[in-house]
Amino acid sequence: QVQLVESGGGLVQPGGPQRLSCASSGRIDRFYAMGWYRQAPGKQREFVATITSGGTTNYADSVKGRFTISRDNAKNTVYLPIDSLKPEDTAVYYCNAGRGGYVWWGQGTQVTVSS
Repeated sequence: QVQLVESGGGLVQPGGPQRLSCASSGRIDRFYAMGWYRQAPGKQREFVATITSGGTTNYADSVKGRFTISRDNAKNTVYLPIDSLKPEDTAVYYCNAGRGGYVWWGQGTQVTVSS
């Protein structure tokens, strides 16, 4: 059983940076991909970014240029540094990981962008 634990959320001022982390209980190099999704109040969960085991990344158009997904296999952790946060980035951010047709999800971390 794989456990994913997100951290790094909190209250951030508009324009500020933040870095989210997703720590896995298992080796992340065994997942074919890991990603981040987010869910704003009253909205459906949406794709944010993903990174494959080979390092290929993909981003939602709304976050390109501001969000960067990366992975540290030695620490079994995936990161999501964010620049220039906007109020519309307020959401619960979830990490996921996929292997063998199965997808695991973390519990999420709340990011609130407000002055």
